[in-house]
Amino acid sequence: MKPKHLAEFLLVKAAFGAAGLLPWQRSLALGAALGDFVRRLGVRVDVARANLALAFPEMSAEERERILRLTYREVGRIAIEYGRFAQLANEPTDRVFERIDGEEHAKALVGRGTIMFSGHYGNLELFAAHVAKYNPVDLLVKPQSNPLVNELVVNLRRQCGVGVIPTGGGVKQIFKSLRAGRWIAMAADQDARRHGVFVPFFGRLASTPEGPARISLQTGAPLLFGHVRRRPDGRHDVFLDPPREATLPPTEENVRELVAWYTTRLEEIIREQPEHWFWLHRRWKTAPPAGATEE
Repeated sequence: MKPKHLAEFLLVKAAFGAAGLLPWQRSLALGAALGDFVRRLGVRVDVARANLALAFPEMSAEERERILRLTYREVGRIAIEYGRFAQLANEPTDRVFERIDGEEHAKALVGRGTIMFSGHYGNLELFAAHVAKYNPVDLLVKPQSNPLVNELVVNLRRQCGVGVIPTGGGVKQIFKSLRAGRWIAMAADQDARRHGVFVPFFGRLASTPEGPARISLQTGAPLLFGHVRRRPDGRHDVFLDPPREATLPPTEENVRELVAWYTTRLEEIIREQPEHWFWLHRRWKTAPPAGATEE
């Protein structure tokens, strides 16, 4: 065990413990303060600032800095919520969610293998835990580099009824889960390197995960796109789009069309309230192939 990993684990446990001493909505102030602290340390601030400049060149530097500050605070709040994930998942719905627009779309798919997906926007995992009350859900996630923290987070997810499928080798399990009528929850908005599909995102070609599109076309599982936003009182609003049925063959052209669709949809959402998106990731890290166009 690396000393660094043990130190990180103890820090996370201490943060969760401190937050657990407070009522949930009051603990969010601790999360916001944690986000401010991380920002002041400079953790990925240059990356986030560069991303905001690429996405919103028309904005003033002051406005982008405002979004940056709000982003770190929201990241801190979500981190703190992990410590009481099971508690929040089992609270009465209106205690955690003010509104769930389009939940009828989700309930119409109960018992049918479905891909529920979004970007790293708001606390989508919390809504996945809510959905798990009426249909089994498996979360497709990349394991944490720290094995101690990873085990902690996986256990927290399982405590609220959400299964976990690790990325990189979980394809057979994804297909098995879908055949069993389970839902696969995933995010599809981080740099996919050379394995991704290059589609426009904020006016620039970005390597984008093709997983939701390809799996949907290969299995016939519908795509249920949604996003979550936090309200001023700490609760969340959820918005679910009507499901998109997989009616086309899994050709490269059809995969790209679906990837472009959900990437454009995510951009629309981000433009409305950009502080909810995870700007700390190097979204345009991989350069497109020579001669690639947005067509």
